[in-house]
Amino acid sequence: MKILLRSDVKGVGRRGDIVNVSAGHARNFLLPNDLGVVANDGTVAQADIMRKAQELKAATDRESARSLATALATKVITISAKAGNEGRLFGSITAAEIVKAVFDQAGITIDRKHVQLDEPLRQLGEHVVVAELFADVLVNLSLNVVAK
Repeated sequence: MKILLRSDVKGVGRRGDIVNVSAGHARNFLLPNDLGVVANDGTVAQADIMRKAQELKAATDRESARSLATALATKVITISAKAGNEGRLFGSITAAEIVKAVFDQAGITIDRKHVQLDEPLRQLGEHVVVAELFADVLVNLSLNVVAK
C-alpha cells in the first residue's frame, strides 16, 4: 500500500516521502495516528511540490549559513571571565556563554546545541570551537578568553 508520510516515522521514511508499507501497518498504525495518508494521484503531485519547496528552502538556508560562516571565520570573539593568578577560570565558559558572546559581538544567532564543545573552557587564552550552522556547514570560532 502506498502511503504519503505526514511526519517522520523511524524505520519507514521522512515527511513527504511516498513509501510502500503493508496494508496492516498502514491501517493499524500510520493512518489512525495521522502519520500518513493514502497516496493517490493528487497527493503524489502535492508531495512533489512540497519536496521541491523544501529543497529550495534548504538550498537558500545553506547558502546563508555559508555566508555567515565566512563572516564568523575572520572574527575573534572575546569573552571576559573571572580568573585566578595562574590563568585558571573561576567557573567555566559554556556553550550558552559562547552563543551569547557571538550574538553580542557579531550579531549572529547560533543555537547552543550546535556549538561542539567537548568540555567547558576553564583556561584563559585563545581557543577554537566548532559550530554547526547548517547540516553540512561548520565554522571554526576563534575565542579569546580574557580576565575581568
